[in-house]
Amino acid sequence: MSKEQVKTEIEKILEQSKVGVLSTAHNNVPNSRYMIFYNDDFTLYTKTNIESEKIQEFKDNPRAHILLGFDDTNNRSFLEIDAEVEILKDQETIDWLWQKQDKSFFDSKDDPDLCVIKATPKQVKVMNDDNVDSPRTIEMD
Repeated sequence: MSKEQVKTEIEKILEQSKVGVLSTAHNNVPNSRYMIFYNDDFTLYTKTNIESEKIQEFKDNPRAHILLGFDDTNNRSFLEIDAEVEILKDQETIDWLWQKQDKSFFDSKDDPDLCVIKATPKQVKVMNDDNVDSPRTIEMD
């Protein structure tokens, strides 16, 4: 299967799955939590509080491991994503995400504590996918 075919399968999982596990590493200790993710051309976005522990963890180490899929997919396929992370506070990104996202945790898009985590995948591993000879890992361009 070509890289483009694998990317098509990745896109399907990203469109089906919104809730996933975001993992950080701080002082060589892993820390994981559930987050709601929104996909825009393989880049994932999620909102959080600027004062949250994960923001400090990302300042120390801007890498994340994200798990998405399994229960949301027909064949229990899922993704393991190694990503570079940026913390965004620009109003354009917050407005875009506010339009797409659930309205939980924040009452307003103007909340001064609202920020966006942008996760840009460097590598994606497809697991348990009937359409892919999985596991299959691809580098993202």
